[in-house]
Amino acid sequence: MNYFSSNFKLGILGGGQLGKMILYNTRKFDIYTCVLDPSKEAPARLACDEFTVGDLMDYDTVINFGKNVDVLTIEIENVNVDALEKLEDEGVKVFPASKTLRTIQNKATQKLFYRDHNIPTADFSRFAHPSEIEDAVDNGGLSYPFIWKSARFGYDGQGVKVIRRATDLVDLPNVECIAEKLIPFKNELAVIVARNTEGHLKTYPVVEMEFHPEANQVEYVICPARIPDAIAKKAELVALKVASAFKHVGLLAVEMFQTEDDEILVNEVAPRPHNSGHYSIEASYTDQFEQHLRCVLGLPLGNTESKVAGVMVNLVGAEGHTGNVLYKNIEDIMEMNGVTPHIYGKKQTRPFRKMGHVTIVDKDIAKAREVAEKVKRTIEVISE
Repeated sequence: MNYFSSNFKLGILGGGQLGKMILYNTRKFDIYTCVLDPSKEAPARLACDEFTVGDLMDYDTVINFGKNVDVLTIEIENVNVDALEKLEDEGVKVFPASKTLRTIQNKATQKLFYRDHNIPTADFSRFAHPSEIEDAVDNGGLSYPFIWKSARFGYDGQGVKVIRRATDLVDLPNVECIAEKLIPFKNELAVIVARNTEGHLKTYPVVEMEFHPEANQVEYVICPARIPDAIAKKAELVALKVASAFKHVGLLAVEMFQTEDDEILVNEVAPRPHNSGHYSIEASYTDQFEQHLRCVLGLPLGNTESKVAGVMVNLVGAEGHTGNVLYKNIEDIMEMNGVTPHIYGKKQTRPFRKMGHVTIVDKDIAKAREVAEKVKRTIEVISE
């Protein structure tokens, strides 16, 4: 099929920053794009050929949007899967498949999938309501501490809480959830796997993630991860096993723990471009967004190697600031060598909202990490 400068239409569910960064590449290749997003201010609205405002969870909205495109993909998991299934039945190519998304959307079914496919993951219990957790503790079936996770709609530290004592269970939302064993770990790692429609697979280098202790959001993504080669290889093999088990088409970001005993346990996955791959725009031969397009269009996969070491810093709204955004001291970071800011196009900031990211590249990973710290200290996302 001819995708380039043709009548072919690619549909994208979601018009946030990930959609915007996919569109850098559809522009490069002159691929016609249609985007659906609930916000008329969505970052991706300016770079697509057709922009539609609509609810991604509404069955009819997704059906009406999807039947006018040739291939449909996503930049966010929270979409109406029943609609995707119907579109597949009607001949629209949907990547990732509705079946994969249905499993991944619910953390309980996602964890059961790992268990069923012998993929290493932390022990867990599934509960219809948090009230059942207290019974499980009282009966000795569960013991503190553990991680509570909402089964659905958790992201960026939302819907996750460390439970150390009974009082921590107070005020949990009354939703389906899992209780996961608290794993002492050395590192949080991620591997992005690319798998195209032909089943060809490639992995990006293992990255290491440093988290903000309060917001539970990634502060730094470091590529390559500062771990022994044997551990990196083990993480890559686990990630490949996950992507193959799902028969996934597109990018799959596999987040993992490296335990104190150097075991690799899968935490969770995202079936789309991911925060842990943003560094690739500047640091890789083929960035993750171009690679996602190559996957869903059945094109040959690009080179996933890095040209240079990269560190990514998230730009999130500063605490105490809500309103029109101002990127304070952005000129100062742009004076630094190897520093590239990406501004997502959200006019309004609020505490911990993802507003952009900054990539720092250098031949020396230690130098890149040092500059990243300086960037973090210098730029502030505040309100006017």
